[in-house]
Amino acid sequence: MSPDRTTRGDDALFTTVLVDDTTVLPPAADVDQTARSLKAAPTLADTVFRRVAFAAGGTTVAIMLAVGLFLALRAGQAILPPDGVGVSFLTEQQWSPETGEFGIAAVLFGTITIAIIAMCISVPLALGTSLLISEVLRGRLKQWAISLVDLMAAVPSVVFGLWGVFFLQEAVIPVSRWISTYFGWIPFFAVTDDQGAPLTDASAFTSSAFIAGIVVALMVVPTQTSIMREAFMQAPAGEREAAYALGSTRWGMIHAVVLPFGRGGIIGGTMLGLGRALGETIAVYMIISPIFFINGQVLKTGANSVSALIALRYGEASEFALSALMAAGLVLFIITLVVNFSASSIVARSRSGAQSEA
Repeated sequence: MSPDRTTRGDDALFTTVLVDDTTVLPPAADVDQTARSLKAAPTLADTVFRRVAFAAGGTTVAIMLAVGLFLALRAGQAILPPDGVGVSFLTEQQWSPETGEFGIAAVLFGTITIAIIAMCISVPLALGTSLLISEVLRGRLKQWAISLVDLMAAVPSVVFGLWGVFFLQEAVIPVSRWISTYFGWIPFFAVTDDQGAPLTDASAFTSSAFIAGIVVALMVVPTQTSIMREAFMQAPAGEREAAYALGSTRWGMIHAVVLPFGRGGIIGGTMLGLGRALGETIAVYMIISPIFFINGQVLKTGANSVSALIALRYGEASEFALSALMAAGLVLFIITLVVNFSASSIVARSRSGAQSEA
């Protein structure tokens, strides 16, 4: 072993220890080992933006809480004892607040039925349209398609309602009759009278939940398409090119890269459309023939929804009946919140691109 040697430099004292021809330099004791802070001092613009963002978010939450509190307070008279109906409000089908027999079982069933029909139609349309715009169309044609879809999202509900009543309904009746004829063995698609005999007259297929669901589906397609399209267009170009380089076809690239990367957008767009479908009012109100019993035959005349019930009975409601309508609105408000929070949770656990493979 070589002896220790001490060497004095200009600025510091170094001790060199030679052990088996290996040089070991212990760290100098006077070197500052504290990590430097990389946080920059916030500018005025950053401070203003942060405060405005917090204020906007807080205001939104406050408004939502205020709406829920208002509905809960106004609904207390119809639900809570001694005058309220209690839990039977969720199980009773009739709507007669004047006689004390009222509930939302029938209208809630109709609301969910119309929303499910709308989702079964809108999700495939939105998914296909968004893939067409993001993966197939190019240049000016692509910009026109984007503008057209965004323009459809701005069409008022009453326009869709008028279109559904005066054009779509007449065109859908033969389709409904065909479905009932060949798939009537499924109770959901059967159209029968009280004795169970099949109905074929055109009047039996008008103002149905099926027609209302189609109109609502076409209303929510633009919103769903825009969200899905934005998610698909953000798929990394490198992964797209890698898929092509490995021999994938266009559909193979979409299946391996675009769809997994845009999974969050698909879920988010679907849930947002579901929330819109649950709360749609004017178009549904113009199409359906209101009933207050559970109609499991979606092709048959007669349907209802919570929002249409409120629009139908609000103008003539007494104080107690108005409280009952507020209770119905509260239930719809809670359902919408549950749908939105569920969507947020699902999207958070399936981040776009988390499972994409080239």
